[in-house]
Parts: sequence; structure tokens; C-alpha cells
Amino acid sequence: MDLELRHLKIVRAVADAGSVTKAATNLGLAQPALTAQLKRIERVLGGALFERDHNGARATPLGELVLSRAMVLLPAARELQEEAVRFANASVDVPRYRLGATNGPILGGLVDRLATAWPTTPVSTHTSWSAKELTTMVMLGRVDFAIIGACGESSPPVEGPVAWLTVGTDPVFVLLNEDHALAGRKEVELAELADEQWTVTPGDSCFGDCFATACARSGFTPKTIYETDVATCMHLAKVGRAVALCQATFQPAEGLALVPLTGAPLRWRQLLGWHPETSTAGVVSTIFEHAKAAHTDAVRRSRRYAVWLADNPGFGTSP
Repeated sequence: MDLELRHLKIVRAVADAGSVTKAATNLGLAQPALTAQLKRIERVLGGALFERDHNGARATPLGELVLSRAMVLLPAARELQEEAVRFANASVDVPRYRLGATNGPILGGLVDRLATAWPTTPVSTHTSWSAKELTTMVMLGRVDFAIIGACGESSPPVEGPVAWLTVGTDPVFVLLNEDHALAGRKEVELAELADEQWTVTPGDSCFGDCFATACARSGFTPKTIYETDVATCMHLAKVGRAVALCQATFQPAEGLALVPLTGAPLRWRQLLGWHPETSTAGVVSTIFEHAKAAHTDAVRRSRRYAVWLADNPGFGTSP
């Protein structure tokens, strides 16, 4: 016997009811029949799923494992069935935009623009720190467009069926505690931060190597580098524990100062990827223009970046 969704429904019914007898009543089955089914399920799964006595049925460790999986699989199967019915009954293909993105300035503005332009078209999002994961999702048709970052002039994660356009190129700035001695400067040399500790969000690009190279050119080796989420990076910078490396479009919270690095030794390209052999490839030019507009809005919101751009042409949104 192979495990089926109906078997998981039985296991969940017993767990919800707290006893086999109550579960049988709820399912409209005779108690002996449900008990026999439960035993067959336990043989398939390799052990007892419940400890049963006069007080009822309590899940064993194996039962807890099965229940945790059932909590994911059963709703997913129901959602799939409902979506399939909607799709089968639709007279035309249902348009949609499935967007995947790493941490960056474009996704929020792009979602807002698509929802405004096409209010009846569903827009879904998937975020990940891994550009490789998002690229794979494009290749497999799980998302229609990926918005990722690439360090300097490095190539996107993979070549081949995924095509890429550069939305914009931004310098990497630093976040300092507002009371830091360099916080009020128009820009700082990377070498002036040689004695600092650092914090950065994770990723699978070559940014770590590029940062180490930039530091070596400035005559030092970086001390401790905390790789963590955005909120923790901001906290460490705010309490003066570390200097945070961030995209120039970043909006600093109260207590933090966004400061450019002299000469822009680190830069970050914003890329839009799609699969040219899918139906969504036909709207890529429209998506690209909306992505560029979202990036331009992000640049304008960062007053420090907008001022810096006036003296540093060649960065910002792609023409």
C-alpha cells in the first residue's frame, strides 16, 4: 500500500479528535474500520503514530513528524485542486505576474506599478537571498521574472535559457551610527574604516571577494564580518558595533547615517531575468520599463544618493 492524501486526512482527524472513536464518528466510519485503516497506515510508515489508552490518542514522535508534514501537504493539495478547477473552467488563459527577487530597491515599486496598471491581474512574489535559487525558478517556470543583484561586472548566476537586462547600477554605501566621527562627511575613504567591524546581508554572489579585494587595495584586511539579515545589520550599525555595507538606495532608519565611499570601490547591478521561451517573454519590455521606473523612484527617495549622482555620472537607472 502506498501512502495517499486520504491517509494523512485520517491521521489528522485522529489527532484533532483526540481519540479514534471520536474521529470515526466525525468521519462517518465505524470505529473498527477506522482502527484497521490506521493500523495499515502505521505499517506503511514504519511505526505507531499514536499512543492509545482510556484517555484517548496522543501522537508519538513519529506521529508528530507525520502531522507536521500533513499540515503542509493537505492545504497545498486543496489549493492545487481549487486552482486547477478555476484554470480548467476559464475560457482564456489567466494572465499573472510571478516575481522573484533578492533584497533590493525594485520589487516593492514594481508590484505597486503592476497592480496599478493591471488591477485585475494577479501579482505574486517570492523573495530569497539566493540569486541562483531565483534563476533556477525562472528556468523551471516557477516564477516569470527574477530581480537580482550582481556585483560589479560579474556575470549572472547562470547563462543559457535565462536572459538578463540591467535595470540600474548603484554604488555601495556604508551605514554608520549617526554619532560616528565620519557620519557627517560628504564621503569617506574605505581606508578610513580599516579598524571597523563590518556587517552585510547574505548572498551567493562574489561580493565578499570583491569587498576583500577593495579592502586590500586600500591597504587593510577587514576585521569581523557579520553576515545577517537587514534588521540585524541596521541594529549593529546603530549601536556602533559594525559598519553596514548597503545599496545606495537604502533608506536608513533614525540614528543611522548613509555615507558614500570615495571613488565607489564597490558597485551593485540590478538585473531583470526571464525565460525567452515562455509566454511572459512577450511583455518583458513593459516589465523592464516598470522596473526601471521603480528603480528611479528608489534613487529619488535616497537624497544622499541623488546628490551623489550629480557628481558621479554613469550610475543610477539604465537609459
